[in-house]
Amino acid sequence: MTKLELGAGFPEPAGGLPYRPCVGIMLINRDGKVWIGSRDDGSGSAAYDYAWQMPQGGIDKGELPEHAARRELYEETSIRSVTFLEEAPQWFAYDYPPDVIKASRRGKHCGQAQRWIAYRFDGSDDEIDILNPPDGHSAEFGAWRWEDAARLPDLIVPFKRPVYERVVAAFSHLTA
Repeated sequence: MTKLELGAGFPEPAGGLPYRPCVGIMLINRDGKVWIGSRDDGSGSAAYDYAWQMPQGGIDKGELPEHAARRELYEETSIRSVTFLEEAPQWFAYDYPPDVIKASRRGKHCGQAQRWIAYRFDGSDDEIDILNPPDGHSAEFGAWRWEDAARLPDLIVPFKRPVYERVVAAFSHLTA
């Protein structure tokens, strides 16, 4: 994916590795609460601190962020009953800590640059199925819940916290 395909404002990293282009999804229910899931480490739960996060995932080559957000949301949660609310006005980026680059990212990216999309959840909670994702996808979450937006930055891994603070601020008028 080229910088032109990603649009104006895609951040340039300080080092030699590029950012991975991604989307993040803030899914808001009728009560103004936000959907979060606890990352699954392969055992059906998470064996690390700060396991809670909103859905997110990569943007495929040639894919628009809004399409990627709907696809990722469905792949991770089985949710399709949503209404588009808005897209954050810019890319939000974070850098991986060195141990993450080495251990799980194989040195391909220095971090992620994300376009955040807010949706209203129009379905019922029984639509949500994180344990049996559609189309043969592996489960990414072992648990989920609805949470107050203001609490989200305290639940995410510290290196993603500044992005979550910006996302919460960008969409605060939707969760009030």
